[in-house]
Amino acid sequence: MLIREATPEDWPAVWPFFQEIVAAGETLTYPLELGKDDGRGWWYLAAPNRTVVAVDDDGTILGTAKMNRNHQGNGSHIASATYLVDPKHSGRGVGRALVEYSVAWARVEGYRAMQFNAVVESNVYAVKLYESLGFKVIGTLPEGFNHPTKGYVGVHSMHLAL
Repeated sequence: MLIREATPEDWPAVWPFFQEIVAAGETLTYPLELGKDDGRGWWYLAAPNRTVVAVDDDGTILGTAKMNRNHQGNGSHIASATYLVDPKHSGRGVGRALVEYSVAWARVEGYRAMQFNAVVESNVYAVKLYESLGFKVIGTLPEGFNHPTKGYVGVHSMHLAL
């Protein structure tokens, strides 16, 4: 698997699984009805932030990540990231590779830590992955996310010192 900078030409391949994941409403705090053009604007970030894709040997996009400052100004030393893995390719290590890539990026860029602001606690696979890579839950907002089938669940803030 290769992780590389996302290009505008990648968006038609990213959009179907981006839209599927967002519309499902189970893991992201994005508007459920986010359209294709607005979605691209939310996902493709300007420098110094980055958006990348993970591709297999034949060029199929398996997943994507956006990596960015968590805050501006005096909080700009903390990085954050968001990940999407095409459900057709889950269980192949794509998410782990994207998280590891983003942590390495944050270290190279001189960030002091990474923080994920809104990890839905019912997204147990993501929580387990992040914890396996050293992230810690530093707080949970009770009932901070309205899951479409589980109802109100907590939202974790997760942190990794770099």
